[in-house]
Amino acid sequence: MDFMTGMDRRTVRANGIRINLWAGGNGPPVLLLHGWPQTAQIWHRIAPRLAEQYTVVCPDLRGYGDTDKPRDGYDKKTMARDMHELMLALGHPRYALIGHDRGGRVGHRQALDYPEAVTRLCVLDIVPTHTVFAQTDRHLAAAYWHWFFFQAPDLPEIMIAAAPEAFLRHVFRALSFRAGAIEEPLIQEYLRAFTLPGTIRATLEDYRAAATRDFADDAHDLARRVRCPVLAIWGEFGKMHDLFDVLATWREKADTVTGHPLPCGHFIPEEAPEELLADLRTFL
Repeated sequence: MDFMTGMDRRTVRANGIRINLWAGGNGPPVLLLHGWPQTAQIWHRIAPRLAEQYTVVCPDLRGYGDTDKPRDGYDKKTMARDMHELMLALGHPRYALIGHDRGGRVGHRQALDYPEAVTRLCVLDIVPTHTVFAQTDRHLAAAYWHWFFFQAPDLPEIMIAAAPEAFLRHVFRALSFRAGAIEEPLIQEYLRAFTLPGTIRATLEDYRAAATRDFADDAHDLARRVRCPVLAIWGEFGKMHDLFDVLATWREKADTVTGHPLPCGHFIPEEAPEELLADLRTFL
């Protein structure tokens, strides 16, 4: 089902894969990147309204939704290249970037690797990947158990595939604060996308890459900083709020950082769309 009201759906080939996306609007370009275990349709309450002022592009990331699911390429350098080449293919050499969850991690790498292209970066409910692993303790391991469970080869795929709907519903329930914010038709759409052949494996490879290639790349680039303005927003009732000084973690990585929590859990675009829209319009 398509919930992106007023947005045009299309497929674009970039960096050797076919990328499913929604686009619409006129004005300065803005790239919106979703997180796990969802698709670009997490922006269904945000993108059509931003499109009143901006050219908005909402792709499914590599391995997610209806985008191709190749065997490899789930490190953030490759996924950032996917998205940068997508924007070039659409005629947008410079763009603002808003990323939720895994999309924020792709966006962080994109701002480092393509500083001439990313004009502004908004990260939603994350701290930098290197920070997560470097500061892991028993509290973080308990809160983000899936990061570590997904590192085992094959077993997570087998177990999740045996009960994908129960698994997804657990994730949405555990990480949300506002009950019912993710409406049942959207849950069914996310389930459809999540159970497409190859999606479960691909999205777990995203997490495996974070613990290996991404951590190594980030460690190599510790001295590099994001030069564009960064807005960090997180859920006041989510796990990041309890575990980290979110602004401090991003000020270690970027020159200009502002931000604050919103009264929601992890799924900010669906739990707090009005508050997020107000912040994005000011930031952009």
